[in-house]
Amino acid sequence: MKKLLLHNRDRKVMLELDLKNREISKGDRHQKFDRMSSSPYVFFRGSNHLFWEDFYNDWRINFFGGSKETMTWINGDAHIYNYGAYANHDGQAIFCMDDFDDSIIADYQFDLWRMAVSIVLDCREHKVFKRNLIRKAVRSFAKAYREQMRSHQDDDPYNEKHLTAKSSKGLMKKFLKNVERKKHRLKMLNKWTYQEDGDRRFDLANPKVKAVDEKTYQSLERALKKYRKTVSSGLAKDATRFEVKDIVCRLSAGTGSLGAERYYALLEGDSDVAEDDVIIDIKEQGKPPLYDHMNSKEQQEFDSLFPNPAERHAHAFKALAEHPDQYLGWIKWKGKFFSVKERSPFKADFPTEKLKKSEELLFMSKIWGDVLASRHKRASYVLNDQAHEMPEAFSALIEGREDDFDDLVVSIAFRYADCVEQDYNYFLDAIGSD
Repeated sequence: MKKLLLHNRDRKVMLELDLKNREISKGDRHQKFDRMSSSPYVFFRGSNHLFWEDFYNDWRINFFGGSKETMTWINGDAHIYNYGAYANHDGQAIFCMDDFDDSIIADYQFDLWRMAVSIVLDCREHKVFKRNLIRKAVRSFAKAYREQMRSHQDDDPYNEKHLTAKSSKGLMKKFLKNVERKKHRLKMLNKWTYQEDGDRRFDLANPKVKAVDEKTYQSLERALKKYRKTVSSGLAKDATRFEVKDIVCRLSAGTGSLGAERYYALLEGDSDVAEDDVIIDIKEQGKPPLYDHMNSKEQQEFDSLFPNPAERHAHAFKALAEHPDQYLGWIKWKGKFFSVKERSPFKADFPTEKLKKSEELLFMSKIWGDVLASRHKRASYVLNDQAHEMPEAFSALIEGREDDFDDLVVSIAFRYADCVEQDYNYFLDAIGSD
């Protein structure tokens, strides 16, 4: 007799992975699975849909949330490497969330829990810190989150603190100073482009890009002429800043998003000098993984609020990010929706593999918790007429239960990290037998 799927976790993992990746090419699927096979943490990054399958209806959400007052814009795919450096409007490197493809309005705890799991998996991958110290780091992360969430002031929506080289300290100051010293626009342009007769074009010798055919080029160029109307920053007033100089297809980018259509376009900078040209990232957007786990009524509500997934991406970016990208917008092309944003010259991930001392790990865990809470608060101010509804609801729920809150985050982080490692082994067994 054929056995039913039911709670056969190994079969369920592969079924979910097959369903999620059924529409991408065989080559992209092979590359994605090969990348995911490198470690449990990379597997976790490439299988966000499994997290939502497991947690969307988790009853524990009601301990410290689960109401409309604790909903805000969330990242939807929170993990250590979805934080990073990018340029603010003043040309400084700042540290913040930097990926909003899966963002959605939901309970804050989904981000909190997923981020905590990533801390455990990242620490285990580098094999530097023992279990007790990792537990202490996750607890430090949870504590920093709740303290930041409870520290709201009347002028919070208008007086944000930004993590720059000037405003930060310790490891973060060093990281951002290094980013500003080692990365700049000309260096980025020289990586992706070359100059010929004073004009700049994409360098097709770079294995991460390839040429597009003339029909695709012209079609995308026409679509980009409408893109400027979706840009809300002051740049939209200057048509010369959106003059397309070249277009290429971007290859092999991301982990979870690998297989999505993606392009780079080279735009004229704020002068005729080729050294200030801008690269914009044009990325296919779809529904976030959470959508598949909603009931029909929830899906109907979502579809009415966000019929355009690239516009949802832009709304989330503006709600969650410090100094949202001035080139942020979207296009509809070939019946699909694509987000558009600048490729920041300061784009960089914090190198967690360099964390060697206990105080360094604890320092960064506090940074991650503080940043996440500050972003959730900011996003809640965008959503709610009553500016402090979400942090005040959080404060009321947490009062006198601080240890319980931290304990829950730690418990979920370690138990689900164990589950991810088990799923990863199922995955390796399955792809090894193909």
